[in-house]
Amino acid sequence: MNTSHCNSRRDFLKQSLPGAAFLCVGGAMEPLAGAEPVTAGAKSKVVVARDEQLRGTGSTVDSQRMLALLDRSMQALFDRSRSVEAWSKLVRPGDMVSLKVNTLGGRGISTNVHLVAAICQRLQEAGVKAGDIVVWDRDSDELERAGFHLAVGGDRVQCYGTDRVGYEEELSAWGSVGGCLSKILTQHSSVLINVPVLKDHDGAGVTIALKNMYGVIHNPNKYHPNGCNPYVADLNMLPEIRNKMRLTICDATTAMYEGGPGYKPEHSWNADVLIVSTDPVALDHTGWRIIERKRAEKGLKTLKVEDRAPNYITTAADNSHRLGTNDPKMISIVEV
Repeated sequence: MNTSHCNSRRDFLKQSLPGAAFLCVGGAMEPLAGAEPVTAGAKSKVVVARDEQLRGTGSTVDSQRMLALLDRSMQALFDRSRSVEAWSKLVRPGDMVSLKVNTLGGRGISTNVHLVAAICQRLQEAGVKAGDIVVWDRDSDELERAGFHLAVGGDRVQCYGTDRVGYEEELSAWGSVGGCLSKILTQHSSVLINVPVLKDHDGAGVTIALKNMYGVIHNPNKYHPNGCNPYVADLNMLPEIRNKMRLTICDATTAMYEGGPGYKPEHSWNADVLIVSTDPVALDHTGWRIIERKRAEKGLKTLKVEDRAPNYITTAADNSHRLGTNDPKMISIVEV
């Protein structure tokens, strides 16, 4: 069992790493209305927000356009006219909010730093203190390679990997999965926001919201047989994940339709899209369809024909899991 870097909270906070802080903005606060749960008979809303001018005339994302795209996404998801009203449906002052990003693919195909900065800005405007926000993944070096600045301690937004604090010593288990959870999730998060990327996966078919949780356990390598089915679904049933998960904001500004999970520029495209939902299953099903459309456009076979359809999405929706819906009739896709 990997229990390295399992520092105490006191020792952890003594560390000081150089790095730029994210935007720190004060703003109006509203009482928490609560994330809208996935309930039987109700359609799950998935917002697909697009900005064809997101990069302007260059190759990098414009930070202000990204902020506006995020605002449109959240306002559409929660039917609010102001972004702070939407965020106040999810968080309140005193929450410890963690953003689980995906940085495995390096700068080419990782969660965009401008998107994360925009989320952190809006969280603070909703009343969450900067020091109560942590941006994280499994490894600090991977975060840095993806363009993030490490920050530990103080009143700024925190950013570090599980390698800095370690994993719980006790195993958490559900169904076929047993793993030690990141202490960032268990000890430094009361609210979890999932910020994955949209990409192909050579074994699982796609890796979007549900599979991004492989980055919170110490032994994800054990759970890749059979296209990660039922392991992805079982992992997301762990109470520490399911009870804290409030929202998924999928970064599809750059996406991959083939050759993942590592970055393959020849199989990537600038989709310039955010996919947002409180239902990770509906979001994954929607993202899978987007990837299949791109594969068809490129003359590639479907993932099913290639024997790597993401069947764990179906498992996540079944009666034993009920993590969300994969029924197109029960998914309301809103394009903005």
